Amino acid sequence: MSTPQLLLVESNTTGTGRQFAQRARALGAEPVLLAADPGRYPYAAEDDLRTVVVDTADADALWAAVTALAARAPIAGVLSSSEYYVATAADLARRLGLHGPSADAVRACRDKSLQRRALAAAGVPVPLFSVAGDVAEALAAAQWLGGPVVVKPVQGSGSLGVRLCRDRDEVAEHARVLLAATVNERGLSTPGVVLVEQYLTGREFSVEVFGEDAVVTVAKHVGAPPVFVETGHDVPALLPAAQAAALVDSAVHAVKALGLGWGAAHVELRLDGDVARVIEVNPRLAGGMIPELVRRARGIDLVGAQVRAALGRDVDLAHPAADAAGAASIRFLTARAESVLADVTAAETAARAVPGVVDTALYRPAGTRVEPAEDFRGRVGHVITAGETPDRTAEAAEAALARGLATALEPLAAPATPVVKEVLPV
Repeated sequence: MSTPQLLLVESNTTGTGRQFAQRARALGAEPVLLAADPGRYPYAAEDDLRTVVVDTADADALWAAVTALAARAPIAGVLSSSEYYVATAADLARRLGLHGPSADAVRACRDKSLQRRALAAAGVPVPLFSVAGDVAEALAAAQWLGGPVVVKPVQGSGSLGVRLCRDRDEVAEHARVLLAATVNERGLSTPGVVLVEQYLTGREFSVEVFGEDAVVTVAKHVGAPPVFVETGHDVPALLPAAQAAALVDSAVHAVKALGLGWGAAHVELRLDGDVARVIEVNPRLAGGMIPELVRRARGIDLVGAQVRAALGRDVDLAHPAADAAGAASIRFLTARAESVLADVTAAETAARAVPGVVDTALYRPAGTRVEPAEDFRGRVGHVITAGETPDRTAEAAEAALARGLATALEPLAAPATPVVKEVLPV
């Protein structure tokens, strides 16, 4: 009997992409990566992952590739770990009669303007917002909202293009930059509108939802404005009961309002007093290594659950692994000024010496020049800790970052030659 195939449409370049393939193999399915450029994903070659080169932005070419694969062996599921291809994967699953979310719901959810309107109409607490199709409309929206505003693309992930604008000049300049872009960092076409929204200063969290059930609430750490680079996460979030309940209620209400409810959803929120306002709902697993934190802290394998759901297997999140630590944290290394990575081996060794550290990584080799992060691509490493309580794991992660990974960064006071900004591929 032929081994059933799990098709993976593109991938994220870091984090869970590799784990999707690993979980598929563990469940007796053959993972197959469909990608326009498999070289974007080094793990594919390292793990001897079967790949098919196809233009994943071309629906006809993609369907032809899927049809050819179906003639080879049964296709048991279709997934994507990439924000940009979750709707494509959902479309393919529907055409094949397989398990997956509503493709229409996922597509609408990925457009933050449509998503925000649907949430507001359903009574889900959200920031005040307006959609702008040109600079004049963005300026009018900023004047209506008053004070600093956040201007961002209506599609995307990883804080790409998200910026705090404090005055009319900043609003006009950033809106102009975003509206001038016709394709995103993946080469896919972009809508000609931006979102202008109220700037909320309360703490940021995410609620990880599976189906229509909240799994865990995550405390998120964000770098200094005007950008919103996520610099770390703690699982679970320590909160008063009323705020914890408000976050879960808003997140679950949002997922239902958007017609999701299959598989994973990553809901980002900010507290506005005791009101939990939804910033955005992502119809996929969280990035930023959050699924790995949930696995270590709670013994719940969200990646495995997503793969099981796609394969039509039962998913049981009520019986977590017995060896869960109780809490886990991650901190990402970013540069505060133009720097060069020096002795990365010594830095990782120092980080691992901190009690509670379970994983460290520097993403680039010694000698690489880096600049302050504008989005997730500017992160150059991470440290993960696990332990009994999130306050302790957070303290350990911060210590390992400061006394370990951060020692690899040597600031460049005045580079003699222009610095080419190096970023990880999206």
